[in-house]
Amino acid sequence: MAIVIGLTGSIATGKSTVSRMFEDFHIPVVDADKIAREVVYPGEKAYESIVEAFGESILLPDKELDRPALGSIIFADELKRKLLNSIIHPAIRERIFQQKDAHIKAGERCVVLDIPLLFEGNYSKVVDRTIVVSVDESVQLERLMLRNQLTEEEARERIESQLSITEKTKLASAVIDNNGTIAESREQLEKILKSWNIC
Repeated sequence: MAIVIGLTGSIATGKSTVSRMFEDFHIPVVDADKIAREVVYPGEKAYESIVEAFGESILLPDKELDRPALGSIIFADELKRKLLNSIIHPAIRERIFQQKDAHIKAGERCVVLDIPLLFEGNYSKVVDRTIVVSVDESVQLERLMLRNQLTEEEARERIESQLSITEKTKLASAVIDNNGTIAESREQLEKILKSWNIC
């Protein structure tokens, strides 16, 4: 019986860094962010629905989605944001499950679902264990400002738009403290996987 691990964190906590570490343990990762980009490629069902709902003005000359144009529409209008989410989220969910099932069918003992909105999107119900990547709020703020060239106010707004890291750690089966070095985080991951008899 395969074990399905849900991996999450908050913006700028280093979840992607931890996600890449699973390669070292030969554990496949289903990446929700990557899937979110794939389902809106030209020719995809969700792409067709978005163009139908928002019109061709949200397309670039090469027919790909003009993300900034779409972003400015949905951030200014909650109904349109809900409409976009109602198109994209089911498509992402379906593909996450397809990839997870394919790994299990191929005989993998463990599969990781790397999902930013693991708890918010109710994905925690379909995983056996959850790992939250956590950092102190001051570290998170500093990393986000640096990474995205944001003011402190802008960075705080983005952090506060998500479920807090404190709330997420309360819901987790295990937590990786990512305040230190990459090697320290990897060591924590290895310890968790060993305690779950995965490696």
